[in-house]
Amino acid sequence: MLPAASRLTHRDEFVTVLRRGLRSGRSRLVVHMHIPADAGGRRAGLVVSKAVGGSVVRHRVSRRLRHLIAPRLGTLPDGAMVVVRALPSAADATSAELGDDLDSGLTGVVRKHAGGARRG
Repeated sequence: MLPAASRLTHRDEFVTVLRRGLRSGRSRLVVHMHIPADAGGRRAGLVVSKAVGGSVVRHRVSRRLRHLIAPRLGTLPDGAMVVVRALPSAADATSAELGDDLDSGLTGVVRKHAGGARRG
């Protein structure tokens, strides 16, 4: 479970990460990361749209992603705000496949950040 203090909860936080953040796409999900100047703790949020499936499928994907992102938050840079956006193919993915895509996506955005890519 993702602790309350580690969750993105406001729409403006999601919008900021999606618009200003770095992005790394995979076959089942896209990882967005933004580190604001007034960085606090590491936080994450999920976007699982109706394109992924019905409510049962969306909630199953969300639960899996929450379970997968929680232990990985500590590996992110201080103040990182991360949004994981599930793609329709996430509906048929196993937890292991989602975990592999999540690891790969997080590695990609952290590498881009360290390489001095666009910052906002």
